[in-house]
Amino acid sequence: MTEEFFDKMAKERVLIVGDVMIDSYMWGNVTRISPEAPVPVVSVTKREKRLGGAANVALNIEAMGAVPIICSVLGNDDSGKDFQQIMYQNNMDRRGIVTSDNRMTTMKSRVIGNNMHIVRVDEESTHPLSEIEEDQLLDRIVRTVKALPVDAIIFQDYDKGCITPRIIEEVTALAQRKKIPTTVDPKHRNFASFKNVGLFKPNLKELREGLNIEIDDSSDERMMHDLLEASKLLHERQNIDIVLITLSSKGMYACDFRRGAPQTVLVPACVHSVSDVSGAGDTVISVITLALASGMSLDDAVCCANIAGGLVCEQVGVVPIDVEKLKAEAANVKL
Repeated sequence: MTEEFFDKMAKERVLIVGDVMIDSYMWGNVTRISPEAPVPVVSVTKREKRLGGAANVALNIEAMGAVPIICSVLGNDDSGKDFQQIMYQNNMDRRGIVTSDNRMTTMKSRVIGNNMHIVRVDEESTHPLSEIEEDQLLDRIVRTVKALPVDAIIFQDYDKGCITPRIIEEVTALAQRKKIPTTVDPKHRNFASFKNVGLFKPNLKELREGLNIEIDDSSDERMMHDLLEASKLLHERQNIDIVLITLSSKGMYACDFRRGAPQTVLVPACVHSVSDVSGAGDTVISVITLALASGMSLDDAVCCANIAGGLVCEQVGVVPIDVEKLKAEAANVKL
């Protein structure tokens, strides 16, 4: 991949609609087992709060040099204030943020001992947005699209309630009117509600649950057959142009319906030392959205996103892509 494509990606502005959260970390050392229960005792040496969920997509977009705008609903609580303070410290655009007295801000607290993930504690509310909250969020999105040139819209769904069928329908219709490409990282609750989108990126588990089908991955030949049939089903039911399925250690599969007969590609996983898969999906949807928006072919975009997803798995905790590492590894791959 040439430097030219990275330069093009860095010029994009991307709207991210979805569930945001705080990723809280307690880092420390483990030297003994608790006498109270058979669990490790972590002596905390560092605490850290990061932007997570759909906000991690924004951090990946920003790491690629592009401009993200987060559109989401926070609780009017301490975690929500912490979230906005982190945005302020990172000079991130806050025009798309709505605060609500009727929700709590999601926080995932992770305890890391001896560089190993020991436990995670979630604090969250997952009920769908109220009609008033939907109105407020849609107003922010419409105002943003009117005020700024937007090159792509990402739906990043974590099933926490911020993305609803109404949000999907109205934002997708707005994108179609404005000719803005849309990409989706789905979860189970809204799986079938995403219609008329440009790219749909479930993982294998989400695909199986969303369509209630079996995928035989005992061989590449059988898997490719089943993935093609599943992709056709998604295209027919939901009018999706590109289906991208992440397959963990087997890589990524893409099926493109934009030229009539489906065109498929299977990219094997990159060989990396996997420390933590958290946040890899955020990186993949970010990179492939930027790549396609900048005019890259689907084959090359999938390959680039595949490399990026593998790189972030080398780090402990949820981290955005290191663009210099991505450039270096992409330069060694024939795209």
